[in-house]
Amino acid sequence: MMSFTAAVADQRFVLEHVVRIDELAATDRFAAASADVVDAVLEGVGQFAAGEWAPLNREGDTVGAKWSPDGVHMPASFIKAYHDYVEGGWGTIGVPEDFGGQGLPFAIQTAVLDTLGSANMGFALCPTLTVGAIEALIHHGSDAQQAQYLPHLATGEWTGTMNLTEPQAGSDVGALRATAKPLGDGRWSIKGTKIYISFGDHDMADNIVHLVLARTPDAPAGTRGISLFLVPKFRLDAEGRPGDFNDVRVVSIEHKMGLHASPTCVLSFGDHDDCIGELIGAEHGGMRAMFTMMNNARLNVGLQGVQIAEGATQKAVGYALERVQSARAGAASKEAVRIVDHPDVRRMLLRMKAQTQAARALVYYAAGQVDRAALGDAAARNRLEVVTPLAKAHGTDIGNEVASLGIQVHGGMGYVEETGAAQYFRDARITPIYEGTNGIQAADLVGRKLALDNGGAFAALVADMRGEAAHPQLVALIDAVERIARRLATADADDRLAASYPFLTMTSVAVCGWLMERSGRLVAGDDGFATVKRAASRFYLDQIVPEALGLEAAACASAEVLYAVPAEAFAA
Repeated sequence: MMSFTAAVADQRFVLEHVVRIDELAATDRFAAASADVVDAVLEGVGQFAAGEWAPLNREGDTVGAKWSPDGVHMPASFIKAYHDYVEGGWGTIGVPEDFGGQGLPFAIQTAVLDTLGSANMGFALCPTLTVGAIEALIHHGSDAQQAQYLPHLATGEWTGTMNLTEPQAGSDVGALRATAKPLGDGRWSIKGTKIYISFGDHDMADNIVHLVLARTPDAPAGTRGISLFLVPKFRLDAEGRPGDFNDVRVVSIEHKMGLHASPTCVLSFGDHDDCIGELIGAEHGGMRAMFTMMNNARLNVGLQGVQIAEGATQKAVGYALERVQSARAGAASKEAVRIVDHPDVRRMLLRMKAQTQAARALVYYAAGQVDRAALGDAAARNRLEVVTPLAKAHGTDIGNEVASLGIQVHGGMGYVEETGAAQYFRDARITPIYEGTNGIQAADLVGRKLALDNGGAFAALVADMRGEAAHPQLVALIDAVERIARRLATADADDRLAASYPFLTMTSVAVCGWLMERSGRLVAGDDGFATVKRAASRFYLDQIVPEALGLEAAACASAEVLYAVPAEAFAA
């Protein structure tokens, strides 16, 4: 069976031709992102992930994180591998140099997380959450908070979490009840319970920095009354080192379908009225700070779809190259052949390759817009707003599809846990749910993003695709997307939301098709990578793009049929 190998060739290609990393490296801010540095990062993290993180993927699934009364314990092998990650400086890639980072583009950080997560997605969720905490503190933290916490978060010596969800407040953040009461010295007493907190507790780092949404006294109802607080597991002493326990307890961890290496915690703050937090940003400014975390997290969850797809594809390819079963239909020889020689297995493998490469292109494209927006490019900021729901939702949909195909390639052995194919499917299933369900992403697209800049932001994306697209099916899909967007702009709320998911998929496939067509045109050489890239581009344009065209009926249908059934009748 093939061992994990980082997708360095595709990462390098996408960074060059989709992100256009050379343009970023030409700026003062990202001057360090030279070709040799990028190559060194991609190759280095690839070797690290293959050598240290990929071998732990199975143990993470079968052993995983364990709860105890004194906290969550990770397998000893994970503790060592995490310390090696910190020592290697892999967490510092995208953090500004002022805070102990390397100051490289977010797109390069995306590639690093891509490799780590493809090797071991459950493990990689830990640094992924830390990235979100870093972003929130960079944009909203005080000078003192940044100086005290960012250097340790940048290295990964301390890890970060996001604490939004409560038992009664899932997607409805405005319903949260956690409280923060002023202590009169700039500190706040935090009290409440948060659920679904990824890596909310573990024993791999010296401290865990919780970013917690809570209500201050007399705060307005709903989202307007929410504030964000910095709540460390251990309060810092006079030298800035972890000191006294801060009354943050892990009550339990969830028993989940997958992601067993990632402890999903129920956290209780202030059981003994001794949980101290610091306000981040302005009081009642929590939603603004939250969206800084969430937008970053949504791209990284879309990236998890790429990670799962890459890992599942590699495992399926390895199995197909080894498994011998039946003679090839129509062949003169009656000798059994490897299953990779059967047409239907070839179809599945090429679809897996095409979808994985397309999802990577989409998510990396969004990451490139993050970097351009950071440079002050207003058009890039608008483009990022439009493509973020696409990257999150479509990236995770693809991760699920490819993981399912991976099981199918394995046949009956895919349904048996010992092959490891099923783990990808189980791990993938959460990704369309957390950090805003994919239905919420679709609602965001039709509710906010179509209207952004009076429709100009979406129109600019369509114009860019139209200016480069040549394949007739891709042109037809772009036409359909533009046609449906015009219709949805004047549709009532129910019709718009009923159409939102098929429309999001059509738009996502159009963007992926645009980037895949460009990739097929620009790839050079006749080595294995170039041959697969050209075939994947052709497959995507000839077969996947036309499938998306078939969604137009659903994207134009009225919501009336959805409400023709009384709610109770669904139980009939």
